[in-house]
Amino acid sequence: MEDTRDNRRLGDPGTDDFQVDRYPFYLLNRLVGRYNAVIAARLRGIGLDVPAWRVLMILGERAPRGVRELADNAVIPLSTMTRIVQRMAAAGLVAAAASDEDARITTVSLLALGNEKLAEARAITAPVYAKIIRGVSRRDFDQLLRLLGQLQANLDGS
Repeated sequence: MEDTRDNRRLGDPGTDDFQVDRYPFYLLNRLVGRYNAVIAARLRGIGLDVPAWRVLMILGERAPRGVRELADNAVIPLSTMTRIVQRMAAAGLVAAAASDEDARITTVSLLALGNEKLAEARAITAPVYAKIIRGVSRRDFDQLLRLLGQLQANLDGS
């Protein structure tokens, strides 16, 4: 007899014992959806939306980056990312130009206004992050990151 208390089984949509509140991807989706709703309200106050915030955060880590790389990192379809970059360029947040190495690749860099908005966005989203991780130990947080990495590697076939 299988252990019906095993959350791996209860979270398996292929079993008769499936419980949606044990399905990790449902829980992750709910968490991300709620997080995005909370930060979207804050970002609106500084004239940003969540996709632009994602682009600024990624470029703030390393720039320039190609549009395809931005799309992959932000988990946004390439065609949508192209429109986001065009909108952000028109707003003076980023500059988009053909790559020096390969003219087929459009690279995106932060402009001064983009850096200012990034700093503002970090300041207003940091309290949300602090609230979310409150009560989570360093060890548990490291474990969470490791487990999420393992799930990603399993999905990617590593």
